[in-house]
Amino acid sequence: MIRVLCVCLGNICRSPMAEGVLAARAREAGVALEVDSAGTGSWHVGDAPDPRAIAAAAARGIDIAGQHARQVSMVDFERFDLILAMDEGNLASLERLRPVAARAALRLAHPDGQPVPDPYYGGDGGFERVLDMLEAMAESVLREGTGRR
Repeated sequence: MIRVLCVCLGNICRSPMAEGVLAARAREAGVALEVDSAGTGSWHVGDAPDPRAIAAAAARGIDIAGQHARQVSMVDFERFDLILAMDEGNLASLERLRPVAARAALRLAHPDGQPVPDPYYGGDGGFERVLDMLEAMAESVLREGTGRR
């Protein structure tokens, strides 16, 4: 079982969509995967994902409506094998939080090292572009986790 945590700032747009995409693609591929999401900030703890994120994911057959935002905790660095940050700012926050002896690997989510843009304020292709990037992320994670090329 591979355990993956997807992290963005507030855990209401990018990381819940990443969790949903990765979980759906793992089920389709028959890969045993535990996936969760969290935010580096605490503003939205307990909130459902942004309605636009829910709608965009649903348009691709992915249900994220039941998720609730939470903040990254120290135990996450031991519980997960891989922690995927959506952008450099979140990666830097995670690196500051990360205990010295943490077992989780930590990297940017997108396989090409590109930041996944925050669609909250619009622009930059919005939720559809983010979902396209998260599909590439899921493909890469599943390929790495199963040893497939």
